[in-house]
Amino acid sequence: MPSKADVKAWKAQLVAQAEQQILKLTDSDRFKQYLNTLAKFHHYSARNIDLIYAQNPQATQVAGFKQWQTAFNRTVNRGAKAIRIAAPIIKKLTPAEQKRLDTTDERAIVGYRYLPVFDVAQTSGEPVLSAKDFVKENLADHQNVTSLYNAFKDYLNQQTDLKVSEVPLETLNGAKGYFQPSTNEIVIGGDEPDNALKLKTLYHEYAHSQLHGLKSAFKDRPRAYQETQAEAVAYVAMQNIGVDTSNYSFGYVATWAKDKAVIHSALSEIHQVSNKVIELSDGLTKQLGLQEAQKEPEHDLKKLSAQDLNKSYQSLQQQVQQATNPQQKLELKNKLNDVHQKISNRTQKQLQAFAKKNPEIKQPDSEPDQSLKR
Repeated sequence: MPSKADVKAWKAQLVAQAEQQILKLTDSDRFKQYLNTLAKFHHYSARNIDLIYAQNPQATQVAGFKQWQTAFNRTVNRGAKAIRIAAPIIKKLTPAEQKRLDTTDERAIVGYRYLPVFDVAQTSGEPVLSAKDFVKENLADHQNVTSLYNAFKDYLNQQTDLKVSEVPLETLNGAKGYFQPSTNEIVIGGDEPDNALKLKTLYHEYAHSQLHGLKSAFKDRPRAYQETQAEAVAYVAMQNIGVDTSNYSFGYVATWAKDKAVIHSALSEIHQVSNKVIELSDGLTKQLGLQEAQKEPEHDLKKLSAQDLNKSYQSLQQQVQQATNPQQKLELKNKLNDVHQKISNRTQKQLQAFAKKNPEIKQPDSEPDQSLKR
């Protein structure tokens, strides 16, 4: 069994790996293209964001008719209905107006006009990079991941002051879930078809609750820090149970933490929460009997037939190749060695018994190899 020091080193390795892979992604030419694309879009006020959502809740990237042509080489589709946003009317103030408004500013907003913009879905032309180009939402499913999700959700509802509930994905405006600090509530998209993504989302929002709740030490961190930290914890937690979410997690983090300094600082603060999530998951998988289910064979090797031993050996070989968790991989390798040694011992006994029964067969001069070749 691995020592506590080995387990601690494994957890630290997961965080370090996440940081290295995220930084590698932010150095890629494709990601730099993505940042250049973002820079071309206007940063809208909260008022205009509300206006856009009220008119088109599915809108993701909006720009004016001419801007789509000049900046993105795309054209607005015929018959597309414009989304109206508020643009300030700014005029130069006369001395009299400055006096009346009690200001020394040369210019001031004197009103608003509503300008038409269009969402990317209403346009055609050259592709526009978006976060979805880096965030692949299909994760390989994992046996028993649904059981672990339900157990973790029940644990949080019954053993902590958090409340976890589920709502339809269509009500989350494109998100998979969220944490509400004011009510200490986690909300998850209950009809998410990818079970691994659903569990990862629960880990993500739980990390927010621990790192960014009203009483948390890091509650005032900028959004980029918060999302980097929460997703890194989720990645570590999923990696610990053998599910690789790097295709999703690294892209998600990179789209938030575009500054390398943010990535370094944010990840340096997550070790404690990562360890807590791993310990919770390990405890729950033991309660569910999932860890025992993965540790084959549990039976007495002495009682297995030669055919069953060979089957166990082949099964363990396959599990070792598929294992991504070093701790689990080490345990499987130890079991594989046990089975290998048992097969080797049986073979040697059979050879010795055959030699006794057939003394006329000449024996080799040197000692026979005492182990099977792998």
